[in-house]
Amino acid sequence: MAWVYILKCSDGSYYTGSAIDLEKRLAEHNTGTFDGYTAKRLPVKLIFAYETSTIHDAFLRERQIKGWSRRKKEALINGEWNKLVEYSKSKE
Repeated sequence: MAWVYILKCSDGSYYTGSAIDLEKRLAEHNTGTFDGYTAKRLPVKLIFAYETSTIHDAFLRERQIKGWSRRKKEALINGEWNKLVEYSKSKE
């Protein structure tokens, strides 16, 4: 099993990632283990997680979500499926 997840950073931005061990990856984000996007935006909070059958599937979903607008990500986070469909049809 693997995960695709969205974190809310201390500056209000979102970070989307994928991992096999979600708890370990969250700890790595919050300790700044990796010098990446979240390292300068600590602390981060897990606000969405979706389990997939393989890391490949999680990575594909991560890439898809990273291309979405902020409002579309928020619709996903909030479980607003009707808005998610609506935003998918719009140019935004």
